[in-house]
Amino acid sequence: VQLQASGGGLVQAGGSLRLTCAASGFNLNYYAVGWFRQVPGKEREAVSCITTSGGSTYYADSVKGRFTVSRDNAKNTVYLQMNNLKPEDTAVYYCYAKRRFAPTYWGQGTLVTVSS
Repeated sequence: VQLQASGGGLVQAGGSLRLTCAASGFNLNYYAVGWFRQVPGKEREAVSCITTSGGSTYYADSVKGRFTVSRDNAKNTVYLQMNNLKPEDTAVYYCYAKRRFAPTYWGQGTLVTVSS
């Protein structure tokens, strides 16, 4: 059972990245999936999440209008499209998968660095 976040990297301000959260060993379709980010020395920040059907999404105010979360249940994968990136978006991004009466799974994190 594994949840793997990938897609981070170094990008200039104004650029874009797409993060991927891929599940193996379990069916991600039954889980709500979310993204957190953390900067060393700062509190973890909830960035976005999406329900099992993809019908409902949540975004932190700091990323609204720039980030889009989506899922491809056929591929057991959730994406976080990040556009118009800003230096303050620099962080390690983690995905998690959550459902009632089941353990929450966490990805290992992927580093996003936005240069000014």
